[in-house]
Amino acid sequence: MQALIFANGDVNDGAMVRRALSLATSPLVIAADGGARVAWHFNLPINTVVGDMDSLNAGEITLLEARGVTFLRHPPEKDSTDLELALHLAAEKGATWIRIIGGVGGRLDQTLANVYLLALPELVGCDVRLVAGKQEAWLLTTGENHIAGALDDTLSLIPLGGAVKGVRTENLYYPLRDETLLFGPARGISNVMTAASARVWLREGVLLAVHTVGRT
Repeated sequence: MQALIFANGDVNDGAMVRRALSLATSPLVIAADGGARVAWHFNLPINTVVGDMDSLNAGEITLLEARGVTFLRHPPEKDSTDLELALHLAAEKGATWIRIIGGVGGRLDQTLANVYLLALPELVGCDVRLVAGKQEAWLLTTGENHIAGALDDTLSLIPLGGAVKGVRTENLYYPLRDETLLFGPARGISNVMTAASARVWLREGVLLAVHTVGRT
């Protein structure tokens, strides 16, 4: 099952967003509260809105209800963000391919938190990515990881949660050969794909992959 989740950030339309939408065939469409407006930007029918409903006005809620949208309301005093609740819901529904659109916005804390949501335990084994403009971000874990793109696309590899050991790459301009990427230094930033696909292996740790269309 596929799911598109729309968060209450900036629309950030672009090449990667359009690619994600084109790959989604009959997806479950979930809006995290005000993310409904982002879904409307792309003229997508929403199945469910989840959250505390503090970002939608009464008129917008009435319109959504008239269209038969399901609402899952939560109190404002909660431990999870609206996007986190939406990801829980997608996992509960059995989605294994998930794309988050609207997850990048004007608040750095929210954007960073949205990146860290990719590590939710129930998403292990799922293909879940944060998509904005001409970029997408997802987690690389131990073993072999495949990156599909194009010649001269930009790929950054950023350690999360500590050092990442035994990193090897194929078809990247700056190769890594069984090396350690440390949490802090920016060594893994702005590598370049030398073919339409690349591979990254790691022995220990978690990398955030940020794939950008073209060379930046």
